[in-house]
Amino acid sequence: MIIKQIKLSQQEKEKLIRLKAKTGIPHWNVLCRWALCYSLANPAIPHGPDIPSDSNVEMSWLTFGGDCHEIYDALVRQRYIMDASESNASLSHYFRLHLNRGINFLSSKNGPKNCLELLTIISSHN
Repeated sequence: MIIKQIKLSQQEKEKLIRLKAKTGIPHWNVLCRWALCYSLANPAIPHGPDIPSDSNVEMSWLTFGGDCHEIYDALVRQRYIMDASESNASLSHYFRLHLNRGINFLSSKNGPKNCLELLTIISSHN
């Protein structure tokens, strides 16, 4: 597993609260999975400083990934290998950068306004 515990930043938590209200998806881990997949579909390499873990939203890797945790692990590891020459981040930091980028997009003004738009956005990147 890439990271044992995932603890979101306060900013990520607030963005996900708004996204939960827009989409009606009640679970943090489900929204985080969509955010990760959205970011992984973006060919640009995410960069940035460490992301604070200053909220009370925390989940284990198994909760994050659910029954497909091994698939999410493999997807992130594959992308990490592909981007290794241009990224100096550790694997866990690289994962957090992708998760953060996905949360930022999905909660932006260009992000989904409801669950149907979320599915449309996600399916258009496959």
